[in-house]
Amino acid sequence: MADATTGAGSTPTLRVAVDVGGTFTDLCVIDERSGDMRIAKVPSTPNPLEGVLAAVAKADIDLSEVALFSHGTTVATNALITRDYPPAAMITTKGFRDVIEIRKGTKEDLWDAYTDVAPPPIQRRHRMEVTERVDYAGEVVEALDEAEAREAVRILRRRGIETVAICFINAHAQPSNEVRMREIVEAEMPEARVTTSSEVLPEIFEHERFSTTVANAVLGPKVSGYVNGLEQDLKEGGYRGDLLILHSGGGVMTPKSVDKLAVRLAASGIAAGAISLQHLATRSGYPNAIGLDMGGTSTDISLVVDGETRMTEQWFVEYGYPICFPSIEVLTIGAGGGSLAWIDEAGSLRNGPMSAGSVPGPVAYGRGGEVPTNTDANLVLGRLGGELIDGGMQLDRDAAAAAIDESVAQPLGLDLNEAAQAILTVANANMADALRLISVRRGYDPRDFALMAFGGAGPLHGVALARELSIPTVLVPPNPGITSAFGCLLVDIQHDLSTMFLSNVDEVEVGDVEAGFAELEEEARERLAAERVPEADVSLQRYIDMRYSGQWRSMSIPVGRPVKAIDAAIESFHAEHEREHNYRRDGAKVEIYRLRVRAVGLVPRPQLPHLDLDPDAPAVPRGTRPVRFDGAPDFVETPIYSREDLAGGVVIEGPAVIEQLDSTTPLPPGVEARVNESQMLEITLDN
Repeated sequence: MADATTGAGSTPTLRVAVDVGGTFTDLCVIDERSGDMRIAKVPSTPNPLEGVLAAVAKADIDLSEVALFSHGTTVATNALITRDYPPAAMITTKGFRDVIEIRKGTKEDLWDAYTDVAPPPIQRRHRMEVTERVDYAGEVVEALDEAEAREAVRILRRRGIETVAICFINAHAQPSNEVRMREIVEAEMPEARVTTSSEVLPEIFEHERFSTTVANAVLGPKVSGYVNGLEQDLKEGGYRGDLLILHSGGGVMTPKSVDKLAVRLAASGIAAGAISLQHLATRSGYPNAIGLDMGGTSTDISLVVDGETRMTEQWFVEYGYPICFPSIEVLTIGAGGGSLAWIDEAGSLRNGPMSAGSVPGPVAYGRGGEVPTNTDANLVLGRLGGELIDGGMQLDRDAAAAAIDESVAQPLGLDLNEAAQAILTVANANMADALRLISVRRGYDPRDFALMAFGGAGPLHGVALARELSIPTVLVPPNPGITSAFGCLLVDIQHDLSTMFLSNVDEVEVGDVEAGFAELEEEARERLAAERVPEADVSLQRYIDMRYSGQWRSMSIPVGRPVKAIDAAIESFHAEHEREHNYRRDGAKVEIYRLRVRAVGLVPRPQLPHLDLDPDAPAVPRGTRPVRFDGAPDFVETPIYSREDLAGGVVIEGPAVIEQLDSTTPLPPGVEARVNESQMLEITLDN
C-alpha cells in the first residue's frame, strides 16, 4: 500500500473510518501512538460525499496526519434500491437476451398472485443479440460475427449508452468471444464502460452470472465516480495513503479495484457492523454472538459462530436479481429509530418499513416530520432524554406526544403512554422475528449466544429483544453509534476468486485441483501487488465447494496448501451438511463444484486498551427522570448515568438509564450491567 508520510518527514498516526447511514454519518478516529479514540456524528446528506467531508471537518482532522482512511458506503446499495442507473445496455448470445427477465421463474411470495417481480435493470430494447457460440466444455462452436457486433454497438452509441454488460453463454468456460466483443465496444465507444461476465463471475448458471455482471455494469459509473471523487478530495486535503472502501465480503478495496468490480460495494455499509460484532464480542469472551445494528432507517442483524461470521454465496437487493459474491450474511429489515408508526386499512398498528430518514426525521427533531416514529415513542416514555449528540440536537417531547396521540392513541382508543408502548412493542416484534430467522432457522439456539446491541438505537431495544428470545447477556460497545464505522478499521484488503471444477471426488486428480488453485493464486497475487500490498502481508485461503451428486446447492469447505488428498475435505463436507441441513449421506457420491481462493492483504488493526477493573468503583448518577419500562404500569423515577463516568468493573442495577454521545441504554428493574475490561457494557438478564 502507498506510504502515507507527510512532506515534513513525520509519520502519520491517525486511523480514520467513516460510515454513512440513512440518518447520520459516523466517524471514528484512533491515534496509533496513544490509543485514544474520538468520534463525530453529523446528519447524513443527499450527497454522501458532503456528509463524509462534514464529519472530517467536525472531528477537526488534519488529513496530512492520517495514516489510513477507510470508508463504508451505501452509494451502491441505494442505487440498486432506487434504480438510479445510467443509460445501460447488455450484449448477449443470440437467443439469450431474456435470461435476466425469465430469471428462475420464482416469486418472493409464492402465494401472492398479484405482485410481480421488478423488471430487469436493463430494458429489453437495450439488450442486443449477436451470433456466437461456445459449448459447455469451452470449445468455440461459432466465432463472434463481427459485422453483427459492430452494428449492435453503433445502435447503442446512437442511443447514448454509457455502460455495457457483455454476457455470452458459456463464457465462463471460454472467454475468447467475450474478449473480442469487448475490444469492438471499446474501439467503437471509447467513452463507455465495459463489463464482461467472464471477468466478473466466471461460473456456470447463466442467470446468476448475467445478473451479477449487469449489476456491476449499472453500478460502475456512479460508484466509481463517487469513490474517485472522494479520493481526490482527500488528497487535496493532504491525505497521502490509499482510500480503502469496505466491500460486502468483509474486506476492503482500493479505488482501482472498485473501477473493475463496483458490484462488490453493494452491501458495503452493512458489512461493517458484522465485522465489529466479530471483533468486539470475541474480545469480550463471547465467540457466539448475534449483532443488532439498529440505526435511524433500518436494522441489520448478523451472526458470529465460534468467532467467525457467517458467509453467503448469493444475495440480492431486489428479489430475482442475485449478486453472487461471497458476502457476510446480514439480514436487513425496515426497523430503525426513524421507522414510522401507522395504522393499516384493517385498523392494525404497523411499524415501518417506511422511515422518516434524516430529513425530515422523527417529529421530535422539529424538521417537519408529522408521523410518529420509534424515537418519538422512546422519548415520550422517558427512555430517551431531551437531546442527542451530546446536546447537538434538541428533542421536542411535546411535539412527539402530540403526534402519537393524534396518529395512534386516538384511533386505537389508547392513552398516550399505552400508544407509545404499543409502537415499541410492534417494532420489537418485527426485530425479534428477524433475530429468529438468522439464528433458529439456521439451526442455532439463541440462548447459546450473547446479543450485541449497537447503532444509535440498538441499545434502546437490546434488553427487550434479549428477553423475548431468552438470551442471557446483552453487550453494548463503548461507542454504539459508531460501531459500524469502527468496523471499517478492522478489515483487510480482500479479493475472492473462483473457477469451475466439476468432478466426482472418486474421479478427481489431486494434481488438477492443485493446478486450479495455483492459477487462481497467481491472479490473486497480481491483484494485491497492483494495490501495493507487500508479499509478507499476503494471505491466501483455499476453499473447495462440494455437494452431493444431483444437488445444485454446494457448501464451501476450507482446505490447506498444498492439496495432497481430499479425504479430510469430504469428511468436513459431510459434517457441515449435517449441521446445516440435519442429515448426511456418507454412502452418496460427492461432487466438487468449484474452487475458490480468498486473497487477503493484511492491514494493521488498531489496538484498544483494556480497562483496569475495580468492582468497588462508585457510580454516581447525574440526575433522575421519570421512565416507563416494558410491563410497568407507571413511570419510575430513574437515575441517569453518563457512560463516560463509569469506570471498569463498576456495576449498575436497574432501573437506570445510561446516556452517551451516540446512544442511550435503558436498564429495566431486575437487570444488572457491568463495565468489563474490554470497555463493553455487559448486561445480565433475569430470564
